[in-house]
Amino acid sequence: MSGKTYIIAEAGVNHNGDRQRAFDLVDAAAIAGADAVKFQTFNAKRLAALTAPKAAYQKQTTAADQSQLEMLEALELPLEWHAALQVHAHQRGIEFLSTAFDIQSLAFLETLDLPFYKVPSGELTNGPLLWAFARTGKPLVLSTGMATLSEVEQGLAVVSHALRNDQPPTSLNEVWQCWSDPLARAALVGQVSLLHCTSQYPTPMHEVNLKALNTLAEVFRLPVGYSDHTQGTLIPVAAVARGATILEKHFTLDRQLSGPDHKASLEPDELKRMVGEIRAIAEALGDGQKVPQASEWDTRSAARQNLVAAAPIKQGEQFSANNLTTARAGQGELAMAYWDRLNQPAARDYQPGEAV
Repeated sequence: MSGKTYIIAEAGVNHNGDRQRAFDLVDAAAIAGADAVKFQTFNAKRLAALTAPKAAYQKQTTAADQSQLEMLEALELPLEWHAALQVHAHQRGIEFLSTAFDIQSLAFLETLDLPFYKVPSGELTNGPLLWAFARTGKPLVLSTGMATLSEVEQGLAVVSHALRNDQPPTSLNEVWQCWSDPLARAALVGQVSLLHCTSQYPTPMHEVNLKALNTLAEVFRLPVGYSDHTQGTLIPVAAVARGATILEKHFTLDRQLSGPDHKASLEPDELKRMVGEIRAIAEALGDGQKVPQASEWDTRSAARQNLVAAAPIKQGEQFSANNLTTARAGQGELAMAYWDRLNQPAARDYQPGEAV
């Protein structure tokens, strides 16, 4: 995930339990130019209790009389679809990813040899699952929606413990003792990236808080990215301009479909436009060095003013405010040398308008 911004097209649960739609989502992500397409792997009964309520946004986008468990059961990605979707994604030239929400689902994903794991925001405080994610040895991308800065640090402490120990901790105090070791914290470098995120679908503009992306980078000194739930493409592009090295965005084949995430998702043509805009802004960021660009040298010569004679000047005559001025000449000394030239003798004759 080095170099250009890594773009994850988040299909998530937008397949709505339809196998062909899942494959069509892979195709749409590939056509858009994303680096990866990502789904979600979970067992509804392990993920949600019978009494688990739905979030407010889920109540607005799914049946009111449906429990969270019932909603999730309809959105499971069957295990037997995964391998075929992975093959199809690779054939289309993009990576296949999926997020696990329980340890058994993570163990299944391990059989697919994914390049890295994305840890969802809701699991940042799930110590046992987070520890299991880290023990895979794969790079991790931790999403931080709903989290305080201290919760992000706690999650990183759990990951660092897993990277340094073969056995789970016997207490949270053991995790913090490990975190106090500089070598344990250093183990995160090259292994963990953080995603700023607001877990609201769609996210209102006043709750995006893009500056928090930079806070994460400054505090933890790790690569940062952004998982976006706003409507449209403005905020993802702005996040890249602020330094996001990874960008995750939900997409759907049709925003009018029933389901919890469709309303906050891009449709295929919008996803393609977003990818193009991100590639353009990433290129436009440059290397940060303030130097004339290759195309500016000709303009520099034509647009900058030089010293020119304002009146006839004889050899040996002193330059003065009466006979020396500035104008675009395309040659000669730059206008900044004006004061140094005053009261100096002319080395030769000059005609009015001639560059000095």
